[in-house]
Amino acid sequence: MPAIAQDALAGATSSSSSFDAFQRLVDELSKTLGPSSGLTSDGVDVRHLKQQMEGYLSKQSEWIKYAFADPSRCYTRNLVDRGNGKCNLLILVWTPGKGSPIHDHADAHCLMKVLRGSLKETLYLWPDRNAINSGLPSPPVTKKETIYHENQVTYMSDDVRGAYDYKKLL
Repeated sequence: MPAIAQDALAGATSSSSSFDAFQRLVDELSKTLGPSSGLTSDGVDVRHLKQQMEGYLSKQSEWIKYAFADPSRCYTRNLVDRGNGKCNLLILVWTPGKGSPIHDHADAHCLMKVLRGSLKETLYLWPDRNAINSGLPSPPVTKKETIYHENQVTYMSDDVRGAYDYKKLL
């Protein structure tokens, strides 16, 4: 189940085909970010980037050339564009029924669009530091679950979300 995921977002290096809306999206994101901006840069409006991504209606024939699956893994990370040195544009292909481990993004920000299927995000409360410092367990506690469907876009950062995992729904 592919999803565009940006550890930061990206720009394009090739010219846009008038018939390929996905490449136009890549070009638009590149233009918005310019030669040196990432998602956390001053002057970058994440809402505008999100609107650009929402404006693209997924068409598998346009992005399938970037979507390489490996059923032995939870997901694959497929590079679409290296961006401007502060960002990457990736297509993640999730194996049905598998998910990522609980993780954060270590201060990296991410915009994600579901290109096909559905993806469940589980948000967790941060571990109880007092318990951990006392040598006691602090198991994950679910704070919120959200299901994202085809063409939905979401933004995440550790400030906004905290620790989370993703699972491809069957």
